[in-house]
Amino acid sequence: MTTARRPEEQELPFNVFAKTCPSRGTLEHVTGRWGGLTLGALHEGSLRFNELRRRVDGVSEKMLSQTLHALERDGLVHREAQPTNPPRVDYELTPLGHEVARLLLSLIQCVEGSMDTVLRARERYDETRGAR
Repeated sequence: MTTARRPEEQELPFNVFAKTCPSRGTLEHVTGRWGGLTLGALHEGSLRFNELRRRVDGVSEKMLSQTLHALERDGLVHREAQPTNPPRVDYELTPLGHEVARLLLSLIQCVEGSMDTVLRARERYDETRGAR
C-alpha cells in the first residue's frame, strides 16, 4: 500500500525526510551550529575570513574553513580570492544564500525573543526532574 502525498510534497522533486535525498546534507550545512551562524553573519555583508571568525564567536579556524567550503559547495556562499600579497579572500552570500539567511535570521530572532520563556521552561523542567 502506498501512502498518499500532500500536494506540496508532490510538487517537489526532493524530500529532506528521505535519508538518501541530497537536500538533507544541505539542510545539515545550513542548520548546523556553525553554518547558521556563518550565514547570519554574512547576511550583514562581505567579510574576510578573520573578520568572520571574530563575528562567529567560538568557532575554530578549522571548523569555519570546513563550514565555508560546505556552504560554497552548496551555492550559498561565494569566495572571492584576490591576487594580492598577502592574498585577500572575501566571503559573501549568493542570492540563494541571502534567501536562506533571511529565513534563518527570522528563526534566530524568534529564539532570541523567546528566551525568557525558554529559561523559565528550563527552570521548571530542572526542578521537576532534579537536574544537577
